[in-house]
Amino acid sequence: MSATVNLIGAGHVGRVLGKLLSAQGFHIQQVLTRSAASAQQAIDFIGAGRVATAYEQLQPAAVHVLAVGDDQIVPACAALARAVPLSGSIVFHCSGALASDRLQTAGDAGARVASVHPIRSFADPAAVAAQFAGTFCGIEGDERALAVLMPALQAIGAQPVPIKAEAKTVYHAAAVFASNYLVTVLDAALRAYQAAGIPEPVARQLAQPLASESMANVFRLGAAAALSGPIARGDLATVARQQQAVSAWDEDTGALYRALVAPTTGLARRKQQK
Repeated sequence: MSATVNLIGAGHVGRVLGKLLSAQGFHIQQVLTRSAASAQQAIDFIGAGRVATAYEQLQPAAVHVLAVGDDQIVPACAALARAVPLSGSIVFHCSGALASDRLQTAGDAGARVASVHPIRSFADPAAVAAQFAGTFCGIEGDERALAVLMPALQAIGAQPVPIKAEAKTVYHAAAVFASNYLVTVLDAALRAYQAAGIPEPVARQLAQPLASESMANVFRLGAAAALSGPIARGDLATVARQQQAVSAWDEDTGALYRALVAPTTGLARRKQQK
């Protein structure tokens, strides 16, 4: 593959994608960031490219990657469309929360637009670049753009997963449920153990096998089959007593418990139907 690529924004995600694409024969042509120094740092990491300090300095390219913050996608796209002929090129952004419709100005200028969201942490770009194989990427957009991006992503070791553009925010919320809110629920468990007089280090030891086995069962069997506990058994009296006791101990945690009853009851019904 020898398509030319311009990177607009080259933080951790942009740098990793640039390095991986370059290794597969894509020509990293120019890198535009907020400063020449940061662009040069990205180029040093990638091992290819030339510094651009303004959109007007960008040259036409087959692919333009908008690896910028979510709040910068629309203005960056508009600036790109004003500065560079885009007809027939591909423009994609890397946001997990926003869909490719945020690239409308590029689409109006004749570009084929898409979004590509690598589903992993980029805290250590060098480590991610070295261990990118198997990384899932949520993708959506113009079919002509995806026809090019799918094999390109596969070439760098990614596993592209098509998603519905209209459900992009819900897709991103899935990661919050699977990561952020999972931590919040586990924190509630640890604090509840401590409220019962168990020291925090011991509370973590108590919770770990329960949490680890439950997660392993979800990924092995599916969520409905993995569900256990009083709601799965239909023991609603115990659920009511727990909700009352937790609310009396800590109002916010009681509200969390109460909010989880209905969706867990629905999950229990799905388990019974299997």
